Amino acid sequence: MPSSIPRTAAVSAVVAAALAAGLLAGSQSAAAEDSAAVRIHDVQGTTRVSPLVGKQVTGVTGVVTGVRGYGSSRGFWMQDPQGDDDPATSEGLFVFTGSNPTVAVGDAVSVDGTVTEYVPGGLSSGNQSLTQLSRPKVTVVSQGNALPAPVTIAPWSVPDAYAPAGDPANGGSINGLALDPDAYALDYYESLEGTNVRVSSSRVVGATDPYSELWVTVKPWENRNWRGGTVYGSYESQNTGRLQIQSLIPLAQRPFPKANVGDWLTGSTEGPLDFNQFGGYTLTARTLGEVVDFGLKREVTQKQHKNELAVATYNVENLDPTDPQEKFDSLAKAVVENLASPDVLALEEIQDDNGAKNDGTVSAGQTVKKFTDAIAAAGGPAYEWRSIDPENNKDGGEPGGNIRQVFLFNPERVSFVDRAGGDATTATGVTGSKGRAALTLSPGRIDPANAAWEASRKPLAGEFTFRGRTVFVVANHFGSKGGDESIVSHHQPPNRSSEAKRLLQAQAVNAFVKEITALDKQADVLVVGDINDFEFSDTTEALTDGDVLYPAVKSLPRSERYSYVYQGNSQVLDQILTSPGVHHFEYDSVHINAEFADQDSDHDPQVLRFRP
Repeated sequence: MPSSIPRTAAVSAVVAAALAAGLLAGSQSAAAEDSAAVRIHDVQGTTRVSPLVGKQVTGVTGVVTGVRGYGSSRGFWMQDPQGDDDPATSEGLFVFTGSNPTVAVGDAVSVDGTVTEYVPGGLSSGNQSLTQLSRPKVTVVSQGNALPAPVTIAPWSVPDAYAPAGDPANGGSINGLALDPDAYALDYYESLEGTNVRVSSSRVVGATDPYSELWVTVKPWENRNWRGGTVYGSYESQNTGRLQIQSLIPLAQRPFPKANVGDWLTGSTEGPLDFNQFGGYTLTARTLGEVVDFGLKREVTQKQHKNELAVATYNVENLDPTDPQEKFDSLAKAVVENLASPDVLALEEIQDDNGAKNDGTVSAGQTVKKFTDAIAAAGGPAYEWRSIDPENNKDGGEPGGNIRQVFLFNPERVSFVDRAGGDATTATGVTGSKGRAALTLSPGRIDPANAAWEASRKPLAGEFTFRGRTVFVVANHFGSKGGDESIVSHHQPPNRSSEAKRLLQAQAVNAFVKEITALDKQADVLVVGDINDFEFSDTTEALTDGDVLYPAVKSLPRSERYSYVYQGNSQVLDQILTSPGVHHFEYDSVHINAEFADQDSDHDPQVLRFRP
């Protein structure tokens, strides 16, 4: 996928940053001078930033190991067959041509060019840089040469520790640190940047996506669960065996394989090791293994008993009436069959009645009707619904889409307590006396004027009754992780700037729940939705402050705690949290989307069953 900024801009910016940080050999004026012929390992050096960045080099030789003639990163990789036996220096290098390369795999070439450091995604992304030669003059010396033998990335060759701690004197960056490939996974992969590498049969931990890429792990048992995924359980355990796989083979010649989590990419997959914006270290396959189907099935949750209330949450990924009927039908079938028609279903990412068309429309009645009709047609209940329309373009998400949370409920099983007056800007409150609590507005929004909700979805609170018992449900869609640095950032630990807003949002919801439980310690309160954060995060900790809420996902074995798969890590984003009044419950993260190449949404729904 292309970078979000011009490649030349990213290159010049990182050169300037490297100069300012003192990472260049010599002065800026010296950088303009021609240097003697150098080898690839001299260009790569023993740190992430080349010691020759900004300099003109001549006569850099190697054998072409891969050619990329598409996208904004057109060029080729070359490798020196004669290494220097230093494990910290790579013998491979990318040559950025900007147009279709005129070389072929197996050509021996001599290249003159400028050593640059390209940051995929730009400096603001925090990504590491890719050392390359730019503005090249390429001379083909001979053709049909044998390729350098690939370096096998094996389970025992990748360290368990992910990255060294960043240098405080350099803003927490690891760019200036000497590589230690025996100690840290990021250093190991960096020491192979541009090198011809291979992986043998490996388990798929991230399904094939629309951009023709998938994720494997070279460590078969690393935090594996029984469905074949690799579970992300803490900031300290990053699952170092994960590696992205792309293909250099034209799709017309060989379509990219479709794989689900748990499948195996068998045989040998071989090609240059790249670094890109969307995933970091990536094997760009010149030869690609075969996918063997693991047979992963979509889960089906248990049906609630007559005296159990089933409450679910599901992010339906920007659902609007312009979506094909097949999406509505497939989502509806999942509600009926996989979720067993829950009594209450909180939906996230319901868009307005014309989707992303940015014309001031905020109502979502057509969207919800089309969905509830599809559920009924699939054999489900005739759900009723409650929601509050947002102000136009004030809740984030896709511009013009006006996403919001919506309650669906089965009126044959549960009643909604309507208290009029709720709108986009009016806050619902809590009233009552000791032993009994009620909402002032139902449905109502929680503290919508709070700055924590600026350009973000405001929580939707609703009061329900089930078998004579009051149940409060708060539907959430917290701020996204957009703007966070990835785990392959050159800052270690990475800057997770989006957490600040979610922390404030969690504190606002926590305060609201405390108002309810202050009046009724045994109140049944469920805080549900796309929390956009992990069960071990500060966000979740803030939600539970004072022990007013418990993350129900923690009732599951660690290997089953996930609702989303990102870059090969199975992780928690969607949650249901319970108040102390919810004494006994069954919780299920229903895996029907995140692990599959074919998805109705990128999230798995969550279901909780209990007896109020």
